[in-house]
Amino acid sequence: MAEFTQQDYAMMLRAIKLAQGGIYTTAPNPNVGCVITRDDEIVGEGFHFRAGEPHAEVHALRMAAGKAEGATAYVTLEPCSHYGRTPPCAEGLIKAKVSKVICAMQDPNPQVSGRGIQMLRDAGIEVLVGLLEADARALNPAFIKKMETGRPFVQLKMAASLDGQTALANGQSQWITSSQARRDVQGFRAKAGAILSTSQTVIDDNASLNVRWDELADSIQVTYDKQQLRQPIRVILDRHNKLFPELKLFNAEGELLRVSPQGEIPLQFADDGRIDLSVTLESLATQHNINHIWVEAGATLASSLIQQRLVDELVLYLAPKLMGSDGRGLIGALGLQAMHQVIELDIKELKQVGPDIRIIATPIYKEQ
Repeated sequence: MAEFTQQDYAMMLRAIKLAQGGIYTTAPNPNVGCVITRDDEIVGEGFHFRAGEPHAEVHALRMAAGKAEGATAYVTLEPCSHYGRTPPCAEGLIKAKVSKVICAMQDPNPQVSGRGIQMLRDAGIEVLVGLLEADARALNPAFIKKMETGRPFVQLKMAASLDGQTALANGQSQWITSSQARRDVQGFRAKAGAILSTSQTVIDDNASLNVRWDELADSIQVTYDKQQLRQPIRVILDRHNKLFPELKLFNAEGELLRVSPQGEIPLQFADDGRIDLSVTLESLATQHNINHIWVEAGATLASSLIQQRLVDELVLYLAPKLMGSDGRGLIGALGLQAMHQVIELDIKELKQVGPDIRIIATPIYKEQ
C-alpha cells in the first residue's frame, strides 16, 4: 500500500476541485483535474472542459512549460493511453520528463484500464494509484457506471407534497414546489446527457424539458457562458405516438429522440408487455453515447424504473403542503406483498431549497 504525504493529499484535493469545473460541459467524457508540482510548488494545473478539447494533463503541462521535467503530476484519473480526438496524455507526461505520477484511480474505460499506468512505468516514471479514490469516483458516477456496466447512470427526479401527492384529483400540479426548487432542477438538467420522460407527461405539462439559462443558479451563470452549456438530449417514451408538432417540446433547443414504433429508438417489450426500459437505456448508452440520464415523469414510469432496478439515485423535492389522499400518489404500484420486499433508501443528502426539502438517496436493491 502506497504511503502518501500531507502534500500529496493537498495537491490531489486541488486536482479534484479543478475537475469540478467541467461538471456541466465534459460529458460524455469524464471530469478530470491535474496539478503538477516541482519542489512542492505548483508549476502547472488544469482540467478537462469539453470532449474534443485538451485533457487536464495537457493544460497543466502547457502551464508548467519547461518546469515539468523532474516534477510530480497529480491526476484524478489515470492518464489516457490511446489516440482519440486528442493524443495520449501518458505520452505527453513521458515527453515532458516528469519523474512521478500520482493517480486517484485507474480508468474504468476498457481502452485505458491500466495501460496508461503501465506506459508511464515502462518509461521509468514512478506511478502511485489510489489517493482519494472515493472522492475521484464521486466526480464521475455516470462515466464509471457506463464503463463498468454498459448502461447509463439514472437519476429519478420527483416532486410531491409532504403527504406524498404529485397532483390533485383533477390533475392540477403546477406548482407544487417553489421557484427555488425549479431553479435547482435546471442545474441537475444541465449536468445530464439526456432527459427521459413520457409523452403523457409532456402533453400534460406541455413541457420543453430543456435547460433554461435564465432559470439557472447565479453561480452557474457567472461561471459559464450560455453557449458553453450543452442542451441534454430529450428522450420521450411515446408508445402510442401521442406527440404532436404543436407541443413546446418540438420548438425548444436540444436534440429529440422518440422511443416509439416510428421513432429514432425502436420499442422493445418485456415479457409482461411493458416497454423493456433496460434495453432502451443500453441503446442510449451504446448507440448515442449517453452516460447520465435525468428522469422527469409520473408515477407509472417511476415505478417501472424502480421495479426493474434501473434507478441509481433518487432526487425528491418535498413541498410543505398537504393535498390529501384523494390526490395522485408519488409512485405507482410496486406489487409488494411483505415488508421484507420494501425498497429501502440510503439517504445521501438532505437540504432545504427555498421552502422545500430536497432529498438525494440511493435505492438499496435486495437480492432476488
